[in-house]
Amino acid sequence: MKQTDKNSVTMATKPLSGADTSSSDSGSAIARAFVEARSKARALPDYPGQIPGGMDTAYAIQDEAIGLWDDQIAGWKIGRIPDAWLERLGAPRLAGPIFRRAVWTAVEGEIMDFPVFEGGFAAVEAEFILKLAQDAPADRTDWTAGEAADLVETLIVGVEPAGSPLATINVLGPPVVASDFGNNAGLILGHEVPDWRERLMDLTCETFIEGESVGKGGAATIPGGPLEALAFLLNLNARRGRPLKAGDLISTGAATGIHDIVAGQSSRVVFNGVGEILCRAVPAKAA
Repeated sequence: MKQTDKNSVTMATKPLSGADTSSSDSGSAIARAFVEARSKARALPDYPGQIPGGMDTAYAIQDEAIGLWDDQIAGWKIGRIPDAWLERLGAPRLAGPIFRRAVWTAVEGEIMDFPVFEGGFAAVEAEFILKLAQDAPADRTDWTAGEAADLVETLIVGVEPAGSPLATINVLGPPVVASDFGNNAGLILGHEVPDWRERLMDLTCETFIEGESVGKGGAATIPGGPLEALAFLLNLNARRGRPLKAGDLISTGAATGIHDIVAGQSSRVVFNGVGEILCRAVPAKAA
């Protein structure tokens, strides 16, 4: 299996967020268990080790798994940390890698199939995706939303198929989510948004599953907006020793919510004034 990729460097020693005194002895075993389950398209009945006590341990497990996964990082997903966890973890968001072979481009009017772990967790999320035009400075950790905008090449609408071999991943909390690639299972790209800088916070969308509306929202639904999410990721990844790179695709957060889906079900995500994405969950196959 692959040991490095373009974003792989040594973990920083500076604490990232939240006190974390849990043991990291089982981190490598947890990472291997998730990577094996994902590669074999096999569900996990329970968390495969000691649940991480904070985000530092969670990202250490994630880093182990990135080193084991046989693909390059194409970008990063960002997820919101629920209010009930904010004081304990000291971070408003979490992040996970998106891998190159799990990035697909939708064709208007055609259904894009995406794999789900049967017996695990699967959901669809409407996303506003920022593609970066340039590398971020490796040591900068004080980005604001306005400054982050200068790194962006374009805005793309899309769908994140959230997914994990562990069905209870969201129930067990944000450190568990972060430890398994941020609960990401890919990214479906739709249309680029013309004049996105002027239109960004007015963009709206709606998600349907099996023809039924399950959520409405937009760029303004994401706390602080997509650029605030990007600023968080720039700061986080610099502290992790994984600065963002030109061409990275940054999925900025679930704009209509997280909507569970199972194999065989279809979803339609409508981005008003931009286009729509049709997708269908299918059983994952072993690599």
